[in-house]
Amino acid sequence: MKEVIMMILPEPLQQKVEQYIDGYKQLKSALKWKVSDKTLMMVASIYVVNNKTLNISQFTELSEHIKSQVGLLSTLRGYQRFTIAAMLDVRFENPNAKFEEFIDLYEQLIQGGFKRDSFSYIAAMILLTNDPDGSDHRESIERALAIYKGMKAQHFFLTSTVDYPLAVLLAKVDTDIQILLDLTKTYYDELSKHGFRKGNDLQFLSHILSLQYEEKPNVLIERSLNILDKFKQSRRRLKTMHYPEIGLLALLEDGIQEIDFVLQLEDQLNNEKAFKWHKDMNFIMAVNFLMTDKMKESMILETGIFTTFEALMQAQQAAMIAAVTSVSVASSNSNTN
Repeated sequence: MKEVIMMILPEPLQQKVEQYIDGYKQLKSALKWKVSDKTLMMVASIYVVNNKTLNISQFTELSEHIKSQVGLLSTLRGYQRFTIAAMLDVRFENPNAKFEEFIDLYEQLIQGGFKRDSFSYIAAMILLTNDPDGSDHRESIERALAIYKGMKAQHFFLTSTVDYPLAVLLAKVDTDIQILLDLTKTYYDELSKHGFRKGNDLQFLSHILSLQYEEKPNVLIERSLNILDKFKQSRRRLKTMHYPEIGLLALLEDGIQEIDFVLQLEDQLNNEKAFKWHKDMNFIMAVNFLMTDKMKESMILETGIFTTFEALMQAQQAAMIAAVTSVSVASSNSNTN
């Protein structure tokens, strides 16, 4: 068991937890069995991260509008339409109209060299939110693709479409692309020497730290190591999937001082009946709710949440496909878990 120093949560944090629980319950009631609990958790978190109130009827109408506007093979006909609907809803006065612009931007990404993929939709949302109104987005797309190709050159087998969102965010950093890529490599190499496991999660962490490119690398490296060590001292063994959350905390000067609050938030969510089977997601939510009071721009947080979420969903889908395939061929020996 992990040891948590019991503290009184600041009122804003407690309010976020209550808003999150209430939003989840509203969504569960409205959507019944249409989507998974994880999707409902994701949607509820979007409103919390953006300090917006969920209007359930407005949200469901928007999600149905999205479904009606896309082709039969689009991932937006499935669970992803709910997360995209929430992102549009919290960001724009007229989300229905913005959806048309969003789809056009997605197509621009595809024409610019990105693959048709669920992560390309997230990348499109980042561009739609961060580029000035009226932008043709061409420069942003070209720069993001160049950064993605640079990532691929550094870590060919690690880099995939899951890295599209961070490539787009890194494209907004005002420095030379090669300098930026060298910086991500520095973080990856140095952290891997000091206890972080190599892999896509560490690459994701290195990208998050690189967003703070004006900070000296040794400062963010030391913060990351101290945060990881602090979690270990608190008897909380983090999975590699939680490396991005270490990166978020490391962006704060006092991130290590917030860990007890993170653990208490996590425990509170773990003790909620609806969330007790989703402890990995509860940790992610705890960090992100804490960070919303610490960082002005929430898109970095959302990118971390959604990339982790998409990876989890795709892993589950792959497992289901494998199971169905094994049944269809009447395989007598089981090689899948």
